Amino acid sequence: MSQGSNFVDYVKICCRSGHGGPGSAHLHRDVFTAKGGPDGGDGGRGGHVIVKGNAQLWTLLHLKYRKHVIAGDGESGGSSQRSGKTGRDEILEVPLGTIARNAETGEVLFEINADGETKIITPGGRGGLGNWHFKTPTQQTPRFAQPGEDGREDWNVLELKLLADVGLVGFPNAGKSTLLSVVSAAKPEIADYAFTTLIPNLGIVSYRDNRSFVMADIPGIIEGASQGKGLGIRFLRHIERNSTLLFMVPADTNRTIKEEYDILLNELNEYNPELMHKPRVLAITKADMLDQELQEEMEKELPKNVPHIFISAVAQKGITELKDLLWREINK
Repeated sequence: MSQGSNFVDYVKICCRSGHGGPGSAHLHRDVFTAKGGPDGGDGGRGGHVIVKGNAQLWTLLHLKYRKHVIAGDGESGGSSQRSGKTGRDEILEVPLGTIARNAETGEVLFEINADGETKIITPGGRGGLGNWHFKTPTQQTPRFAQPGEDGREDWNVLELKLLADVGLVGFPNAGKSTLLSVVSAAKPEIADYAFTTLIPNLGIVSYRDNRSFVMADIPGIIEGASQGKGLGIRFLRHIERNSTLLFMVPADTNRTIKEEYDILLNELNEYNPELMHKPRVLAITKADMLDQELQEEMEKELPKNVPHIFISAVAQKGITELKDLLWREINK
C-alpha cells in the first residue's frame, strides 16, 4: 500500500433519504360499534441521512467506495391511531474537522467538530396525517388521509480539513517532517527527494507542565500551487484549519530567506486571503550549517513583521525556544 492510498480527505456521495409513510384512512369498527369514527394513524417519518463525528477516525477512507447512501422509508399508519414505523436512518461517521457541502451549489451545510456531534445532511420525508386529524363537526367521517412526503436525493461532498494548533508551511525538503518526528511521537517518512510527504501528518507536541499542542505536517507547497501546480493545491485547504502557521525555510535555500518566505505567503494569499490574518512564525531550518557571523548577517534580511528563530531538528538546536515561541503565539 502506497503512502497516500489510505488517506482520503474528499468524498462525493449521493444521499437519498426515505419517503414518509402515508396516513391511514381507517374507520373504527368492532363487534360493539357499527359505525365508529375515523381512527387512522399517521405515517412514519422517512429515514434521515445523518453525519456523525467520531474522534477515532482520521480519514474518509471508509466512505471512499460508498457512492450511494439510501435511508429506509417510513411505514403506513394503522388503525386505532397507531403511527407507522419510522424509516431506518443512515449514519455516516466522519473524522472531526469534516465539512459537508452541496456538490452542485458548493454551499457549506455544516461542520463536524465534536465527538458524537450529529447533523442531518438529507432529511427524510414527513409522514402523512391519518384521517382522524381531519374530523370536523361538519365532516365527522373523513375517508381520506394525507400521503407521505417524498424523500430527497442530493449529491453532497464531505471534505476533511485537519484541525491543529500549528501548521507547518514550506517547500518540499524544508525539514517539516524531520521537525515533527523530533518534537512528537509521529513517524512521517523522511527522505531527500521532493514530495516525500504525500499526506498530512499530525503529531502531539509535549510542552512544559504536562501541556501539549497539535502540530500538522502539510505536504510541501511549490510556487504556483494556488493555480493547481504540484500537490499544494490539494492540501492548501488543510492549512486553513491551523490556528498558527510555522513557515519553514532551509538555510541552504537557493533564494534568500525573505524571497522564499514571500513566495509561500503569496501562495496562501492567492488561495485564501483570510489566511493572512493567522499568526505566523518563521523558522530557518538546518541552522547547524551556519556559524554565528553568518547567522547575524542573514538576520538583517529577514522580514521584520514576523517573529523568527534559527533551528536544527537534527542537532536539537533551538527546539525548546521554538516550542516556547509557538506556545505564546497559540495562546495570544
